[in-house]
Amino acid sequence: MSTAAEILAVTTALVTGERAASHGPARRNHDNVAALWNAYLAIRREPAAALSAQDVALMMALLKIARTQLGAANPDDFVDLAGYAAIAGAVAGDVTPAD
Repeated sequence: MSTAAEILAVTTALVTGERAASHGPARRNHDNVAALWNAYLAIRREPAAALSAQDVALMMALLKIARTQLGAANPDDFVDLAGYAAIAGAVAGDVTPAD
């Protein structure tokens, strides 16, 4: 079992190394995600409604889109983007996506 310190050490290595290389500077990446999420929230059909499962899937797709703009090219971003779009579509049609 890992200790909290071990978990944090692995996290630090990822955030400052591998993830920084693939996703770009954390602040800029999160600013980009925030910009896309704020735009999405502003144009939703019912902006005041609670978030739905479909909203979450679409917003996660936007996170993947934001990640394509910084860091190294990462084919996994496009795979995940397609997956989130599929989940959003399945949720919209009341179909349970495969786990």
